[in-house]
Amino acid sequence: MAEPEAEFGDPLTAPFWAAARRREFVIRRCAGCGTHTYIPRPFCLACGSDDVAWVAAKGTGTIYSMTTVRRTASPQFAAPYVNAIVELDEGPRLLTTIVDGACKIGDRVRVGWREREKAPPLPVFSPIGAAR
Repeated sequence: MAEPEAEFGDPLTAPFWAAARRREFVIRRCAGCGTHTYIPRPFCLACGSDDVAWVAAKGTGTIYSMTTVRRTASPQFAAPYVNAIVELDEGPRLLTTIVDGACKIGDRVRVGWREREKAPPLPVFSPIGAAR
């Protein structure tokens, strides 16, 4: 019998990583005011409600800001690579890595997944229209 897969992250982030294992991109949504957030909190930063839940996100957005990193900080991220702040269609912004092609601020991007050993895949984004 196979061992059940251990949870990854803390109790607040474990649902995000469980969804990532299924290649589902989820964010938090407040039932009180409808605000979406990427950084998990037990309450809504906009209205203070504790009625927040994980919901499926479209997985698309627009590059808000970006930079090319030219120094290797981790074997998982060999330089050079592009880090960007992506504004999701639902509103929140997140720091991510851009893969699969050149892009510029204002370009549309879509979520994909970078496999990792002993950890759930990491969400990365690629220009819409790029090979996945």
